[in-house]
Amino acid sequence: MAIDLNAIKAKLNQLQTTGTRRNNLWRPEPGKQIVRIVPYQHDRSNPFRELYFHYDLGKKNYLSPITNGKPDPVVEFCEKLKASGNSDEWKLGKKMEPKMRTYVPILVRGSESEGVKFWGFGKQVYTELLGIISDPDYGDISDPMGGRDILVEFTPAEAGAFPKTTIRVKPNVTPMTEDKNVAEQAANNQSNLDDIFKEPSYDDLKGALEEWLNPDSDTGTSTDARPAATEAPKKEAAPAGVNKVDDVSAAFDELFNE
Repeated sequence: MAIDLNAIKAKLNQLQTTGTRRNNLWRPEPGKQIVRIVPYQHDRSNPFRELYFHYDLGKKNYLSPITNGKPDPVVEFCEKLKASGNSDEWKLGKKMEPKMRTYVPILVRGSESEGVKFWGFGKQVYTELLGIISDPDYGDISDPMGGRDILVEFTPAEAGAFPKTTIRVKPNVTPMTEDKNVAEQAANNQSNLDDIFKEPSYDDLKGALEEWLNPDSDTGTSTDARPAATEAPKKEAAPAGVNKVDDVSAAFDELFNE
């Protein structure tokens, strides 16, 4: 049997993408750290990038195409479920909707020579940062010369509690860096988030959804060929028996087989 070159290329791409994420993403360690938001090289007008992810397709996570204004078969399926008039299906459709996570380029104080990393966070931190920037007493905290550092404190999950991230913007205005090499790298040598998080095709997501709904069937799509989209915490897999719910299966068939 000849080697499946497409499968080999897909696996290579998957491994390379995983390595790219590991080298470019930053997560706070337990305790306090200081970071500096910097302008995003690929969109100087806004350092924040809102990405939407599917966490509920089995054990894989996927970037939703709605991030880039494109159709998403999972979102279409969710809308179908929510319009069914069945409360359980509405809840399932709501749960399956893509969730937003925001990424911003930063320099980590003490590790500036490692270059720009991307810090991902949820709605609470994002809202706080937008509120600070909107405050005229602070303004553009990402400005290379007139910006401010941010103290990030991370508390890991403990028994009965979720992990917690708190932020405090430093009161003093400081330059991003006084090292010309670091400044040059930060301004012109950033990775592109579109390369870190690959957008799956419509057909890839449709195949993942089919497999999630009917795990015992052969959809003909290799799981290795589908890009895992994120390192964000994994959510629960499909509730037991979802593939056996007639109404859900009927909704799927109606949506994609019309």
